Amino acid sequence: MRRIIALALPVAIVLGACGAAASPSPSPSPAPASPTPGSPSPPASTAAPGSELARAEAGEFRGTSVEILGQWIGTEGDNFQKTLQAFAERTGINIVYGGLSNYETVLTVRVEGGNAPDLAQLAQPGTMRAFAKAGKLVDLGAVLDRAAVERDFGPYLDLGSYEGKLYGLFFRANAKSIVWYPVKAFEAKGYQIPKTWDELIALSDRIVADGSNPWCISIEHKDVSGWVATDWLEDILLRTAPPETYDRWVNHEIPFNDPAVLRAADLMAKIWFTPNYVYGGTTYINATWVGDTQTPMFDPAGPKCWFHKQAAWIPDFWPKDADGNPLFKPGVDSAFFYFPPIDPQYGRPVLGAGDQFVMFRDRPEVRAVLQYLATPEATKGWIEAGGFVAANQSVPTSWYTRYPDSGIAEIIASATTLRFDASDSMPAQVGGAGGSFLKGMVEWVAANGANTESIFAKIEESWPRQ
Repeated sequence: MRRIIALALPVAIVLGACGAAASPSPSPSPAPASPTPGSPSPPASTAAPGSELARAEAGEFRGTSVEILGQWIGTEGDNFQKTLQAFAERTGINIVYGGLSNYETVLTVRVEGGNAPDLAQLAQPGTMRAFAKAGKLVDLGAVLDRAAVERDFGPYLDLGSYEGKLYGLFFRANAKSIVWYPVKAFEAKGYQIPKTWDELIALSDRIVADGSNPWCISIEHKDVSGWVATDWLEDILLRTAPPETYDRWVNHEIPFNDPAVLRAADLMAKIWFTPNYVYGGTTYINATWVGDTQTPMFDPAGPKCWFHKQAAWIPDFWPKDADGNPLFKPGVDSAFFYFPPIDPQYGRPVLGAGDQFVMFRDRPEVRAVLQYLATPEATKGWIEAGGFVAANQSVPTSWYTRYPDSGIAEIIASATTLRFDASDSMPAQVGGAGGSFLKGMVEWVAANGANTESIFAKIEESWPRQ
C-alpha cells in the first residue's frame, strides 16, 4: 500500500527552458515489445507526426507551464526531476512539480475547490476511480496512442480505467512479494533461502530453536496503521486461490469474509501469532512505526529477527552512520528473496503497487507532457538514479544496473500472475486511510489472531452499498 512519507515540507521543482534547441524524442510506439536481459536501449525516434509531443519537440509550446502534483518528496522528488529536466529544456515548457507529504488531503481539497493541477500522481486506483466517477478527469483515449499503451502498459490498463475508459497512465511499478534478510549473518548460520512455504516455515522453526525470532513485523503508521497487514493477507490470498478469486474479492463480487480470505488469514496467523516467531510479539507489531520494523535485524550484537517482508523502498530506512550513510548496504549486507509460493497450481504470483498520472486539465502542452511520460526515455533518469522500476514494459531490463531495482524487475518479469494492492482498489471506507480493512487488521493483531471471522464480518458489513 502506501510508501512511508519521511518528510513534512512541500517541495516545488520548476523545470524550464534553458535555450536548448528542440530535438527528437522517443515516441510511445517504436520500442521492443518484450525486452530481454541485456537487450539494447530502444532506438530513438521522432514523436508521432501531429501529436502534441511532436509539436512540443518542435518548440510550439515554449513558454507555457504545466503543473504536476504528487507525493514524491526528498530524494524521490529529486529523482522525478531527472525524468523531466531534458524534456523541459528542449521544449521550453515550464514544468512545475509540487511534492507534498499531506498529498491526498491537499489534492482532494484542490480538486473539490476547482483548483486542480494539470497532472497528478496517484498511488491508489480507487482514488482515480472516485475522481473519474465525479467527472473530474480527462479521458486519455484521445490523448495517448491506444495501441502503444496496450503494448507498453498492458498489465496496468484495467487499473488505469473506469467504466471502459482510460484515465490513468501508470509510470512506476513495485513488487511487494519480497522478504529482506541480513546476508552475512544468514550465511554464517548456514541458513538457505526458502523456495516454498513449507521451507519458509521449517526455517522459521529452526531459527526459533536457535534461540532467536525469525520475523520482524510491525504495522503502526498513524492514520494508515494496518496497511502492512493488508499486504500480507493479499499476498497469501494470491498464493492460495485463483487470481479470479482475488479479483472478485477486490470488486466485492464475493464477500470480504469469503472462505478463501479466511483461509489466507489462517495461514498468515501461522507466522504472525506463533509464539517466538515475531520479535516483540503482538505488542511490538502494533506499537512500532513501520520505518523501524527492521531495526532489530541489524542489532550490533547480531540479528534479533531475520526476515522482513516489505517493498523495495524499505532500505531507505535501514540504520545509518553519523554521516547518513547506510550501515547495511542493499545487495551486500542485506538482500531479499521472493516470498515463496504456497499452492504450486497458482505459480509465482506477485503482489505489486504503482503510481499513475491522471489529467485534470486538457491543454496541448499538458498532453505533450503526459505523452512524454509514456515513453521509455521519461523513466531513464530515475532508473539511473536508482529506486525505480518502470511500469512501461518496453523499458529494457538492461537499463536496471542497481540493486534492488534489477532484482525487482526480474521478479516482475517472471511473475505468472501480477496483481495490485487490493486495499488501494477498494472503496476508501474500506481500504483507505482509517478504513475498516486497516482498522480491522489492527484489531485482529491486538486480539492475537482471535475472532477472525467476526472481525472480517465487521469489515464486510462496512462495505458501502450502492
